[in-house]
Amino acid sequence: MGAEIVYFDFPELKFALPCYYILAMAEASSNLGRYDGIRYGYKAEHYNGTHDMICRTRSEGFGKEVQRRILMGTYVLSAGYYDAYYKKAVNLRGAIVEAFDRAFALCDAILAPTAPVTAFKNGYLFSEETDQLEAYLSDICTVPVNAAGLPGVSIPCGVDKEGLPIGMQLIGKKFDEKTILNLAYRYEQKEDKYIETKWGVKL
Repeated sequence: MGAEIVYFDFPELKFALPCYYILAMAEASSNLGRYDGIRYGYKAEHYNGTHDMICRTRSEGFGKEVQRRILMGTYVLSAGYYDAYYKKAVNLRGAIVEAFDRAFALCDAILAPTAPVTAFKNGYLFSEETDQLEAYLSDICTVPVNAAGLPGVSIPCGVDKEGLPIGMQLIGKKFDEKTILNLAYRYEQKEDKYIETKWGVKL
C-alpha cells in the first residue's frame, strides 16, 4: 500500500510478559482490596465475625481468575518480595518504554501479530479444559503495548484453515491514536471484504 517497511530488533520483548503480569496483578490486589463487604460491592449473607465475613465475601464474590490475581499481587507486594519482584518489574517497564522509543525513531507505527495463535474457540477460556498458562502466554504480543502505555488497535487480517480469525495489531506513539486509526481504516478499505467463518463469526 506504499508504506516503507523497516525492520528492527526488540530484545526487551522477552521481559514484557512477566513484567506486565507482576504489575497488573499487584495493581489488581491493591485496587480490589476495597471490596471487602464493608465499603463496596457484594457482601456475604451468612458469616461469623468480621474476618469470616471478609473471607466469605471475597470467596463468593470473586471468580477463580480474580482470586488468583489478588493472591499473586499480594505476594509480589509483600515485604519479603517487593524488591525481588515488583521493584524489578517497574525497572523493566522503563527498559520496555525505552525500547519502543528507539523503535519509533525509525518508524511511524509498528505492525505486529495480535497473538501467537489464532482465536480460541468460543467458550474455551471459561471451560474446564482451559490451560491457564497457555492463556497467559497468548498475551505476549499485546502486553508490551500496555506496559509501555502506548495506543494499539487490532484488526482481522484473514482466517486459518479451521476458519478462525487471525489478528494483526498496529502500535503507535504515545497520544498518536490518529495515525494508527487511519492506517487501520485504510487497510480495511483496501481489503473491503467480510470474512464469514464456520464458527459463525463475521468480521
